[in-house]
Amino acid sequence: MHRIPIKPIRRRPRDKKTYAVIGAGHGGQAMAGHLAIKGYEVRLYNRTPERVEPVVARGGVLVDGEVRGFGRLALVSTDIEEVLSGSEVVMVVVPAHAHASVAAKCAPHLRDGQIVVLNPGRTGGALEFRNVLRANGCKADIILAEAQTFIYASRSVGPAQSRIFRIKNTVPVAALPATDTPKVVEVLQRAYPQFVPAESVLRTSMDNIGAVFHPVITLMNAGWIESTMGEFEYYAQGVTPSVAAILEAVDRERMAVAKALGVKAVSALDWLDMAYGALGENLYEAMKNNEAYQGIKAPPTLRHRYLLEDIPTGLVPMASLGKMLGIDTPTHDCLIHLAGRIHQVDFWACGRTVDKLGIAGWSVERIRRYVYGGDDA
Repeated sequence: MHRIPIKPIRRRPRDKKTYAVIGAGHGGQAMAGHLAIKGYEVRLYNRTPERVEPVVARGGVLVDGEVRGFGRLALVSTDIEEVLSGSEVVMVVVPAHAHASVAAKCAPHLRDGQIVVLNPGRTGGALEFRNVLRANGCKADIILAEAQTFIYASRSVGPAQSRIFRIKNTVPVAALPATDTPKVVEVLQRAYPQFVPAESVLRTSMDNIGAVFHPVITLMNAGWIESTMGEFEYYAQGVTPSVAAILEAVDRERMAVAKALGVKAVSALDWLDMAYGALGENLYEAMKNNEAYQGIKAPPTLRHRYLLEDIPTGLVPMASLGKMLGIDTPTHDCLIHLAGRIHQVDFWACGRTVDKLGIAGWSVERIRRYVYGGDDA
């Protein structure tokens, strides 16, 4: 199956952009369905046809939870060229370890003026994406940006059916370079007023809270996950005071690396307040007080993005930057090692090191000049 057309939306308001959503997993279906419910023309791409066949059969995505309705899509296709050619805003919603592959596929087909947003970029997403585009000969003058976190807490709950547990209150977004951020925010806020400008992709990358939360909670609950196949509440039951202590250690190391880059990163405690309005005297209390986390089950297996994505695209780039800048990250290193032993994977070899970000050996001054002003020198 190559192309899967769906009856297009009629009478779309002229001031609304056409969106492409790249990826039809939990997040991609939630975003595609919600944007369509809002009245946007949405084109959905997925690499494999099996994932989108139920969407084609239904004609779109049924959404419930915080958003309710049926989002009829304009096009569903396994042809990325076709999806990109009719779209003004490209929302990349795939696991971050697939960003490089998506960039390589997009490179020949992007055109001047398109806005490409990684949802989210994790750590170094925009840097890696830009590096891969250049390596694949992309000459298009696009605007590339990354979100600090994914705007939804969502899950696919049936064929072409998504449940949005919560839409985050605030999601920082930044372009590479930062001089393009105002244009990105202006466009995105028409659909999502929750998107707000971040100072740079260094800030969105270093505020990758998923890389703090997911690997720690998953590894510290590995036995429980394997013995119950994830039949417990991931945050409500999986985070104990001892687990929270490890979370806080990872958070401190992350903030130290950010400080070395000249970035004042938000703490995980403050992020919970910003994203969810969850308060507490410490990280343990705030996570327990976050209503949006109630009911979210643990992953059924350790072969899950909480390790396979958040280790190589979160902890590895943070630790790699730390090594380049002379910042110790022993808790990061330990988690990377433990996850590698569990999966028999060299996450240093496959992860986003500074080499893959295209900044190996750069000074902090050069990195900041590139990120803030677009100077490649």
